[in-house]
Formats: sequence, C-alpha cells, structure tokens
Amino acid sequence: MKLKTLIVDDEPIARQVLREELEQLDDLEIVGEAANGNAALAAHRELSPDLIFLDLQMPGMTGFDVVRKLPPSGPMPMIVIVTAFDQHAIQAFDAGAIDYLLKPISQDRLAQAVARAVKMHGRPAALAAQMASIQEVAESPHAKLARRIVARSGEEYLLLNADEVLAFEAEGDLVWIITAKKRYLATQPLQAIQNKLESTGFRRIHRKALVNIDHVRKMSALSSQRWLVTLSNGQEFIVSKRQAGGVRRLLNW
Repeated sequence: MKLKTLIVDDEPIARQVLREELEQLDDLEIVGEAANGNAALAAHRELSPDLIFLDLQMPGMTGFDVVRKLPPSGPMPMIVIVTAFDQHAIQAFDAGAIDYLLKPISQDRLAQAVARAVKMHGRPAALAAQMASIQEVAESPHAKLARRIVARSGEEYLLLNADEVLAFEAEGDLVWIITAKKRYLATQPLQAIQNKLESTGFRRIHRKALVNIDHVRKMSALSSQRWLVTLSNGQEFIVSKRQAGGVRRLLNW
C-alpha cells in the first residue's frame, strides 16, 4: 500500500513544488496539504497520514510546535523535516527524524527520504521511538545548536561534532570543513559559521580561515607581524596581521 502523505509548509510555492516532485514517486499518495501548524494538526486528526513532510520555520506555530502537540496515542506518523536552515536540520537529525531535506530539495534526496520511510513503515516500535525522540528535542529545540556542524559529502549530509573539526577554509564561494582525515563542504558562509561558533574555541585567523584553537600545535614567526599556524593534522595557515595579536593573546604566546 502507498504511504498516505501530508505536506506542511506555509509557502504555497514550496508546497506546490514538493507535491509535483512527490507525485513522480510510486510509493506514496498525497492526501492533503497544510499551510500552518493548526491546519497540520487538524489534517493529522482527519487524515491519519503515514508520512508528514514538515517545514520547521512557520509563523505562529513552528514545525517543532506541531510535533509537540501531536497526540501521544494512535498511529504514529513518520516525519521528514524540510527546512532552508541547516541549524534546524541539526535538530531534526538529533531528534531521529526519518530524514531531513534542505531547500532547495533535489529529486535524488527526496527519493532517498521516501525510500527510508517505506522501509520503516509497519514497524510500530521504531515509529514510537522516533516520535518520542523528536518530541523530546521539541521541548528544548535550541539545546544542541552550537555543538554540531552540518557537513556535505556528495549527496549526503553528515553531522559532525564541533570538537572534531580542525578548521573552516573559504575558497571562492565554497567553505571547506577540515577534519583530521577528510574535507567536507559546509552549508553556510564562513561568517555565519563564525557567528554560530562564537562561544566555542574557534577563532578567525584570516578572512578565509577559522580554526579550532584546541587543534593548534605550533605557531612559527614569519615576520614581526606574521605567523604560521600548524594544526594537529599538519595543515598550515598564515595568520593575518590584523588577527595576529588576538591569536597570540588567546594562545598565551
């Protein structure tokens, strides 16, 4: 049987685009749409969907508010989070959602999310555990934002702990996440990442580089105002003149 599917998004165009993409897939049937949280809850009561594509950033009642208000009894829907903001994707990932989709959504990622939902359908214990996890995060939706980094590798998105990231490096319009063994693409500009990690051990050492101070292993003087920073993986960065004094004071060098 096809999965009864509900689309929840406050933007009409976003709902239309998602519907058109989903209608190309064979494993589900779209039974309704909702433009806000109250309408989503009403549609859930009336339609008992198997699967909900849920936008998080909605006025009045957010997607997490919707999850919080879903009844604890009765059939549990599967949740796929849809959001334009990667910090919300972090919460969704931590919460145990079937999947999360970052706007704009690719057809391949959408098909992958539906395939995961098909595999979980008919497993009530797994669905109950998923809903419990999402509702737990919904009670404190900002608890885990600063410590997790969304990284992209090909068509996959991964969650990294901030302490395993050595540095972020801008390269044109791209921002690379550097770990001990691999590089990933970030989903935000360098300045946005810096703002998000302001209260952590990351410091801007150059207009194109943000490093984790805990992974600095050596600083070498290039001149009276220029320094070379070596990280724990051996990668080197030059500290700009503007940032040199602050980095030295931070490291007590």
